[in-house]
Amino acid sequence: MSQQHHAPGHAPGRQSPAPAASGWEEPRPTALLVLADGTVIEGQGIGAAGEASGEVCFNTAMTGYQEILTDPSYAGQIVTFTFPHIGNVGANDEDVETVDVDKSAGVRGAVLGATITEPANWRATRPLDTWLKARGIIGITGVDTRALTALIREKGMPNAVIAHDPAGRFDLDALKTRAAGLPSMEGLDLVPMVTRDENGQWTETVWELGKGYGKGQGGRFHVVAIDFGVKRNILRLLTDAGCRVTVVPATATADEILSLNPDGIFLSNGPGDPAATGAYAVPVIRELLDRKVPTFGICLGHQLMSLALGARTVKMRHGHHGANHPVRDNTTGKVEIVSMNHGFAVDPATLPPNAAQTHVSLFDGTNCGIELTDRPAFSVQYHPEASPGPRDSHYLFERFVQMMERRNAEAPR
Repeated sequence: MSQQHHAPGHAPGRQSPAPAASGWEEPRPTALLVLADGTVIEGQGIGAAGEASGEVCFNTAMTGYQEILTDPSYAGQIVTFTFPHIGNVGANDEDVETVDVDKSAGVRGAVLGATITEPANWRATRPLDTWLKARGIIGITGVDTRALTALIREKGMPNAVIAHDPAGRFDLDALKTRAAGLPSMEGLDLVPMVTRDENGQWTETVWELGKGYGKGQGGRFHVVAIDFGVKRNILRLLTDAGCRVTVVPATATADEILSLNPDGIFLSNGPGDPAATGAYAVPVIRELLDRKVPTFGICLGHQLMSLALGARTVKMRHGHHGANHPVRDNTTGKVEIVSMNHGFAVDPATLPPNAAQTHVSLFDGTNCGIELTDRPAFSVQYHPEASPGPRDSHYLFERFVQMMERRNAEAPR
């Protein structure tokens, strides 16, 4: 059972147990989640031992925990899974989303409700606990994640320190002091910890039953993907759509990108405050848009494109994190079930007249996509490659290809 010590007015989990009856011994907590307001949540540690800090968010997905824990967009965050049974299908080497496996895992910690069971899936190569240790991710189980989620919904995403010591030895005062002193996610540029260091080619295609991942044989269009924390499956779907993909660092200049003679530009997902990353990314994106190179953005890429157009982004209370979000495509009237992972949103009231709002969240009405009316560019806030629908949003990659086809057809001979 988890135990929680509550700051005044806060009760994010089960109350501490009553004194044990004779002969009954409560397990000693081996992990703590210490919130910035002083709330201490006790549980049992899994994964790596040590301490890590970050912003606590919750994710409502029932599957895909390995992809979530390796999504670079979660850099600087501690993920609370609202679904209690996380880890029951184990882990494998194929469901990792981080492109550069030598980079930091991004996610700082994992908060689980139920104890991890033994793997029960034919694709599993090891238990989740073993995989977490190898990735350096600290975890805690036995937490009332429903209560913690309710706290986040009410008060916003708190900063916290997650700590795991198999012997259960903690300096509680030091952990509270550290948690209280953590900086806000606002103003943080976290892209440098997840972007690649140099240009590279991507050729892998999507996974198929009995075949695994394939290899692309080139493509009609050359797409330069700017890596703000790109996910593998985005690059696979671009390759599947008939693109030859070159991935470049987030700090690549417009001249460096244009020297690669791209037919299209892709702006990837990524972590942190888009306004902070925009300090160096927005001037580059603005120049690429002015050159009228077909451009497609996802998540952080959507926010950066909007900033380049003069719009602004705002911090959300608890963000959108999950695989069950309904979004309406205003261009078709269809509703998609999409995967989302963002704590900032584009303020639609600040979008310029040439940016038509193409997608909107049916949960809260927030902006989920734009398309420019005077240049070949569009973007979406959600993750179409994550396939929760399962393939409701794959059409966006074909839409990008069609945009490049039109651009090439209009180009002077």
